[in-house]
Amino acid sequence: MAKNIDWSNLGFEYTPADYRYVATCKDGKWDEGGLSEDPNFMINECAGVLQYAQACFEGLKAYRTEDGRIVTFRPDLNAKRMSDSAARLEIPPVPEELFMKALDALVNANKDLVPPYGSGATLYVRPYVYGSSPVIGVAPAEEYTFRMICMPVGPYFKGGAKPVVVKISDYDRAAPHGTGGIKAALNYAMSLYAGMKAHEEGFAENIYLDPATRTKIEEAGGMNVIFVTKDGSLVVPKSPSILPSITRRSLVVVARDILGMKVDEREVTLAEVPEFAECGLVGTAAVICPVGKISDHGREIAFPSGMETMGPVLSKLYDTLTGIQMGRLEAPEGWIHEIK
Repeated sequence: MAKNIDWSNLGFEYTPADYRYVATCKDGKWDEGGLSEDPNFMINECAGVLQYAQACFEGLKAYRTEDGRIVTFRPDLNAKRMSDSAARLEIPPVPEELFMKALDALVNANKDLVPPYGSGATLYVRPYVYGSSPVIGVAPAEEYTFRMICMPVGPYFKGGAKPVVVKISDYDRAAPHGTGGIKAALNYAMSLYAGMKAHEEGFAENIYLDPATRTKIEEAGGMNVIFVTKDGSLVVPKSPSILPSITRRSLVVVARDILGMKVDEREVTLAEVPEFAECGLVGTAAVICPVGKISDHGREIAFPSGMETMGPVLSKLYDTLTGIQMGRLEAPEGWIHEIK
């Protein structure tokens, strides 16, 4: 493939790379797998993933640092989270060694698709695993496929991270004691209708409340939520049905251990949200997306940080974490995995 790519005009969309990594599981054991040049595959009409949505996925990025290395950020946590998700869905977990082997092989094979430093673009990596053998009774599949694909993507924000307006959703993202805390494909299918309705109403995203009492902040459709108090402390909503975002967990360490901020991980009620100074949605794609306003059924909660720029505390967190990711700042031990 000729790598004639206009890096500055890439969107966040699927583009097939030259290679992907594929492994299969039979009788509870994963084979070593290998690279494939074929972006298409055959699947049985009665495969477990098609009948009972037995699938989970991950998302991470590879990028070039200032000194020219190709690195990924904390991929061991992606491997661990995928194992946790798989176990909850009765899928044999993909061993971390296989996950990391696939990551190194995939990025190496497609290294010409890793954008240059400073372009704002990255190589997005999507690992996923699904039930591939036929099943018609309500039961786990007997065979599974693990695929890891990648594609170059542009920056989440073109022209800067402008604050967005979000709404409190009338829908629940997860059930009490359900699968909200894992990265199950079905969780995202469940959020599509509510997400499209929010977009039609002019909002960038939903914020979901806890499914049991609908009084506490949980997360957005595809990102975790964080807040900053008026005295500069970081407040992180806590709940067993919130997905354990790697970006959010990393920002907590950055805030507490690098920037010396007070960090409070706790339940956050909707009633106290107007008291916060800043709000952000956090995840792999954007790192931090600032929120300027929250619409709660006609009541508008406007944050003092405003609608023009990211607030000062979130900006400092964003600059520090992206500086670590891109090699401009020293990383805590084990955070940066170099592709060799």
